[in-house]
Amino acid sequence: MIAARGLSSPRMLVLPAAALIVVFVVMPYLNIMVMSLRTPAQGNPYGEGFTLQSYLTILTDAYYYEAVLKTLRLGVVTSITTLALGLPLALHINRAGRRMRGLLIALVLSPLLVGIVVRSYGWTILLGNAGIVNSTLRNLGLIDRPLPLMYNELGIIIGLTHVFLPFMILPILSALQSIDPAVSAAARSLGARPFTVFRRVTLPLALPGIRSGTILVFVLAVSAYVTPALMGGMRIQTATLMTVDILIDQYRWPFGSALALTLSIAAALMIFAFGRMTRTRWTQ
Repeated sequence: MIAARGLSSPRMLVLPAAALIVVFVVMPYLNIMVMSLRTPAQGNPYGEGFTLQSYLTILTDAYYYEAVLKTLRLGVVTSITTLALGLPLALHINRAGRRMRGLLIALVLSPLLVGIVVRSYGWTILLGNAGIVNSTLRNLGLIDRPLPLMYNELGIIIGLTHVFLPFMILPILSALQSIDPAVSAAARSLGARPFTVFRRVTLPLALPGIRSGTILVFVLAVSAYVTPALMGGMRIQTATLMTVDILIDQYRWPFGSALALTLSIAAALMIFAFGRMTRTRWTQ
């Protein structure tokens, strides 16, 4: 009886999840940390001994730390654009009727049924120099030469926004659905205008969903590989593209691991700062 009671305790129930986290999260990160400190070697992934030279190179060479900053900037801009589009859409879906709401949610989720490669190539057909957008504008006489909509940061942001928009809408929609309609009704009964109700009642209560969606989109955008490679045409070198190239093509495991960890640490610091800032802003 004692043994059976010990096996059914809450702590024992957590062990499978904890084991998965240790095996698939903690151990790989520890391996990357150790690998980032190894010395480089010719013809081998790494040599004997340990060094901080990889991190010093990333922090002192403008080519690498600017790539990290560029990747973070793309993540921030993508998060802002998806929030600007996702919040109104989530509000509209939340206010729709039951049948229409199900249809709208299905439409939001429908892009996830198509692979990222297919969606990115679809954008190249639309935004290319001879694509539908530029061809239409030229036929209407609005432009003389094609607009640079592809193979730059603008093209990457458009592609990332389209790919990750559902990941912004769903957390916000979940937070909106958890708000009691009586709260907004009480605010309106006290004379608050619709925009005041949104700013003082709906938005603060939906902030957990906004925070979750923003962090999720930011992490996915920073770590994205396929969309920047296709929409940027390999001309915009993000830290993610560099890491894959260094690890696979150049066979420099310590430097690639250091670059990946540098990006992860920078992204984690930005997420921490965002969490503190939003919590302080809306809890006053």
